[in-house]
Amino acid sequence: MTSTTNAAGAADTVRRWHESHRHLLDAVSASGALTPDWRPSFEAVPRHLFLPERVWRYGADGYVPVHRAGEPEAWWELAYADEPVVTQLDEGAAGGPGEATSSSSMPSLVARMLAELEVGCGGERVLEIGTGTGWNAALLVHRLGDARVVTVEVDPALAERARHALASVGRAPRVVWGDGVSGWARGAPYDRVLATCSVLRVPGAWVAQTAPGGRIVVPLHRDVWSGGLVSLTVQDGGLARGRFTGSAWFMPLRADRLPAPAVDSATGRSSTTGLDPARVTEPGFCAWAFARLPDITMTYADEDGGARRVWLTGRDGSAATAAEDGRAGDGGGLFGVWQYGPASLWDRVEAAWGAYEAEGRPEQGEFGLTVTRDGRQEVWLRDPAHVIG
Repeated sequence: MTSTTNAAGAADTVRRWHESHRHLLDAVSASGALTPDWRPSFEAVPRHLFLPERVWRYGADGYVPVHRAGEPEAWWELAYADEPVVTQLDEGAAGGPGEATSSSSMPSLVARMLAELEVGCGGERVLEIGTGTGWNAALLVHRLGDARVVTVEVDPALAERARHALASVGRAPRVVWGDGVSGWARGAPYDRVLATCSVLRVPGAWVAQTAPGGRIVVPLHRDVWSGGLVSLTVQDGGLARGRFTGSAWFMPLRADRLPAPAVDSATGRSSTTGLDPARVTEPGFCAWAFARLPDITMTYADEDGGARRVWLTGRDGSAATAAEDGRAGDGGGLFGVWQYGPASLWDRVEAAWGAYEAEGRPEQGEFGLTVTRDGRQEVWLRDPAHVIG
């Protein structure tokens, strides 16, 4: 009786995940992110096969573990939700601060970035930076074949786990344990480079290892929670150039992580501003700030009532926060600001906003990036000759 019940339960689980998988892909397809040429790979390589038994979801008290055995409903819900799933905290070390250090990316973003690669009939060789769970590599391999995919992972435990997960579904791309900043020269040249981690600067090695006419798709960041996606085409002479193509939120390359500055709350200075904090989170201004405010990181969240609060941090220990504040006025369009440390970061943001408005508040797609094989990087607006940072 027990074995019959268990078998029936297992069959029901399989049926339900098939339905969840199909609903997810239908939704991502309807959004336009999942193109018809990539859908067969997503159908053949289900995400749940690459998730560990324990994942984390974010709650009021930080990241909360979800165990597949103990909370199967919650685990499966995460597996087939269009949201990122945290798969590692504190680089796997016990007793850390609870910082997310690896995840399975949001399926719609994965689909959009794969579409950005513009692979054709399957002859391209791809270098992936940031193996993570191995799911993205499996999608690439299904489309292109084992021999045409190299994936690099800096964390040896994650690299080994991904290798086993790939093998369990009959896939065997080359999984390299190493620092993705250096790419993997032994397999060069590549036709495509795809980064599943965000970078402050596109490494010159990625440009040098990409064949002329090849593409590099990479998220840029100033903070773990914000960034813009760029698609670069490599030209003769070792130059890569392209435009911002949308927003992308990824964990940063480990070499690019910036420690949180210690903020002295005793240095706090209060004021008001007429600049709505929600405006500075618009994608166009974020691209402008990427070039003009490279030493400031920004995070934001929507509070009760829908007001957006922005936090700014600088590398010198300065910080600022701005939000709708009932004490800031009588509803006349003023917002409360607190600034800490030696620099007044919100004042710098206001000045940058003024310059951005003077340029006509360009949209994100009007910005572009040029990178050389020796790692020099320029952000430009509308035309590569109009360098802004």
